Amino acid sequence: MGSDLMEYQNPALAVDAAVRCGDTVLLIQRGNPPWKGTWALPGGFVDYGEDPEVAVLRELKEETGLDGDIVKLIDVKGDPNRDPRKHIVSIVYEVNAEGEPVGGDDAADARFWPISDVLNGSLEIAGDHVEILSKWLAE
Repeated sequence: MGSDLMEYQNPALAVDAAVRCGDTVLLIQRGNPPWKGTWALPGGFVDYGEDPEVAVLRELKEETGLDGDIVKLIDVKGDPNRDPRKHIVSIVYEVNAEGEPVGGDDAADARFWPISDVLNGSLEIAGDHVEILSKWLAE
């Protein structure tokens, strides 16, 4: 029977934390490919058996040192070509967090950037995160 079972290819599941503080937004500088050196929302992959809401707060803590609280779901990105590694679906949560971020885990840096710099193209933003940020910040 085991040999008759079909292997399914499923997308990987990731989460991203969108944290705003006044007229600034929290971004991490990617320490690894793809998009190494560019800025992105803090986030990462959901572990097997982990709730995405737990994962987003874990990733926020690992990459920025900040504790947070989920405010709401703001976006789900699932274009099969959004990441060169493989098909990755990302759930984006708005998260409240305060404090001074410090880059950790696979984040080379973490800091709050003026929203104007994020939206006017002053920063090199990873993948589709500029689209996520533009949509979210326009609300």
